[in-house]
Amino acid sequence: MTAFAQTARRSAGWLPVIGVSALLGTLGALALPVVLGRAVDSIVGGGSPVWFWLATGLVVLGIAVDLVDAYAGTACVAGTTAWLRDRVVRHVLSVGPRNGFETGDLVSRVSGNAAEAANAGPVVVTVWMALLPPVGSLVMLVYLDFWLAVAFLAGVALVAVVLRLFTLRTAAVVSAYLTVQGRLAARFSESLTGVRTIASAGTVAQEERRVLSSLPALHDEGMRTWRVLSSSAAQGAVVGPLVLVAVLATGGWGLAAGRLTPGELFAAGQYAMLGAGLGGLTGVFGRLARARAGAERVGEVLAGTPVSYGTAVLPADAGSLEFRGVSVDALLTGVSFVVPGGAVAAVVGRSGAGKSVLASVAARLRDPSAGEVLLAGVPLTSLSHEELRAAVGCAFERPNLVGATVGAAIGPGGEQAARATYAHEFVSRLPEGYATPLVDAPMSGGELQRLGLARSWQATRLLVLDDATSSVDMVTEMRIGTALARTGGRTRLVVTHRLSTAAQADLVVWLEDGRLRAVGTHEELWTREDYREVFG
Repeated sequence: MTAFAQTARRSAGWLPVIGVSALLGTLGALALPVVLGRAVDSIVGGGSPVWFWLATGLVVLGIAVDLVDAYAGTACVAGTTAWLRDRVVRHVLSVGPRNGFETGDLVSRVSGNAAEAANAGPVVVTVWMALLPPVGSLVMLVYLDFWLAVAFLAGVALVAVVLRLFTLRTAAVVSAYLTVQGRLAARFSESLTGVRTIASAGTVAQEERRVLSSLPALHDEGMRTWRVLSSSAAQGAVVGPLVLVAVLATGGWGLAAGRLTPGELFAAGQYAMLGAGLGGLTGVFGRLARARAGAERVGEVLAGTPVSYGTAVLPADAGSLEFRGVSVDALLTGVSFVVPGGAVAAVVGRSGAGKSVLASVAARLRDPSAGEVLLAGVPLTSLSHEELRAAVGCAFERPNLVGATVGAAIGPGGEQAARATYAHEFVSRLPEGYATPLVDAPMSGGELQRLGLARSWQATRLLVLDDATSSVDMVTEMRIGTALARTGGRTRLVVTHRLSTAAQADLVVWLEDGRLRAVGTHEELWTREDYREVFG
């Protein structure tokens, strides 16, 4: 089932209300011309005022139906938008870092495109209801006079052609516009993330050109959209009056021949305008095109495969970390090694050797394309989600902290973990300590890294540190290393560029061009000149 159909089905609770409201409104609109015509004939002939009051009742019905439709439609779209955004966000998080979309583009899809897609259910009902006025007008014109119906059909055929062309062209241009808009949002998001770096490097002008380079394409797509809308409006401005002229000319002939009364001629003109009005129809089909385009972009995100988990738990012993023939696309090839339980393994290599990729595989932030990773003899893919995340902690070179306060960003046991990673001292100096809002807690790179370490400290079996102390001063790094050594039982995989860190490790994993160059102690590998060159 397509994302558009799924979204439309989600609106099912409100659709009967919207449908009944639209049906009553349409039936009232179809009855009103005849009733007004009778009222005209009654006034001209001095008859009963009942037709006038009946017309007044139909007008009141139309107002009430519009109010109900506006409320139900708004509530339906709001609820569906919330559901769709929640679903997309949960799905993106379940897929993980390899979702294949840039951050800004994802934000565009979750915010704007999801809101457009949420119109799927109401707009489908509206499209079907939009078919009733021309069909009902045709029936009523047949009732009034057969030749009126013939004239109306000839004009409506042109209306159908215009609508078909409008729908096809609108779907294409809206989709293209949203794609370019998403690309622009992605670049802008990147710039906001690195705004301090851009300012300090003096590359503001270059970054402006890079971010705004998509504006000409966005302008072109916007102009294409405008041309489609304007050409459809121009065609409607010609076709609509042609239908009205044809029906009125035929009706005038019928009035002269005595087949129609003045009131019936008035009603015929109203039906011609109601059945051939392109203004409302192009708006409805335009909404349908935008809803389809939004649903397609949301559906592309939902097509990603979430990470699957097993049900296994880890044995009680510390256990080893083992790589068995692990390959990741063209980034790692056939990597095999074992880190004994409770040991510290330093991962070293030149830039681009695959160190961070190996760390992400060890923490199961991404899965290998071949081979497997085992912790305590259990494949990571077999562990339950709760077991995996309780057992494995990750800290990165540039951690992103999430939470309302500093304490929330660290997680349970925040103060104890902060003390262990020597973050407590600077956190306690903040205005509200651990309760300080994260946005009000400016931190240096080293302080940020220490909070990232504290966040990962709760892991029970494996700590994966991807250059997680590169901005920490040497003294603090030594203290953190000592604290890590005292944790006992936890295996540590440390990506590092520092010679001192590799020298203190129990084991060194040496990567080169995505392949395992050697595994051994630092003392063993130090005898090799090419190993020494890794550290400059």
